[in-house]
Amino acid sequence: MTLAAASAAGLAVLAITTAVWILSLITRDASLIDLFWGPLFAVQGWIYWTFTPDPSAVATAVAVLVTLWAARLALHLARRNLGKGEDPRYAAMRAAGGPAWPLRSLVTVFWLQAALAWVIGVPLAVVAGAGGPFDLPTLAACGVAVAGLLIETVADLQLARFKADPANAGRVLSTGLWRYSRHPNYFGDAVFWWGIFGVAAVHGGWWTVFAPLIMTGLLLKVSGVPLLEDRMVETRPEYRDYVRRTPAFVPWFPKRR
Repeated sequence: MTLAAASAAGLAVLAITTAVWILSLITRDASLIDLFWGPLFAVQGWIYWTFTPDPSAVATAVAVLVTLWAARLALHLARRNLGKGEDPRYAAMRAAGGPAWPLRSLVTVFWLQAALAWVIGVPLAVVAGAGGPFDLPTLAACGVAVAGLLIETVADLQLARFKADPANAGRVLSTGLWRYSRHPNYFGDAVFWWGIFGVAAVHGGWWTVFAPLIMTGLLLKVSGVPLLEDRMVETRPEYRDYVRRTPAFVPWFPKRR
């Protein structure tokens, strides 16, 4: 990873998040930033690829994988969120922020996500410089990333189909992948990034282990599981029983009643 490539990637994510912040001021919807979380990584992946004099097949494959992951996430969130107003999480932050919210949100929401994306994207810089053909460890790591992408895709499709049935209003999905994990989509997301790290590690990037650790921590402790769990307990009467018998993150067989 060269300083020029890292600087270009950092400036790109900063520019994108700042532009989305301006749009959020116009629309009064800070949750628009969620739609751009995935694309921030795809942009970085291709910037690092571009700064590599002779990108290998490994570098290209990983850039494509990250682009597919980003596109899937952005489309999923757009289909779920657009036209429904500001996400309640951001609406609560707006109310608490008062008159200072517009400027505060630039730092605490938009630029914070830019910084996180830039740090988590460091393995992409290592992979971009990876030379040589696909070897067995690299294939295995890519396989982990593909598995994670498939898990989260299937989980989101199952949830979308469940929500589309009016008979399921107020109910909890507990079949398919959701029988074995309360958050299989988040689990798949984490697996994907551990796979990307695996490719980087094979090519000398063991030191970038902080990246998947941060991503997993965000999913488990910050923006993923906790926020959704609190809301589900309040709005779904049967969710407490679902929590009792179903693992939160890593899929496993449910407990018997």
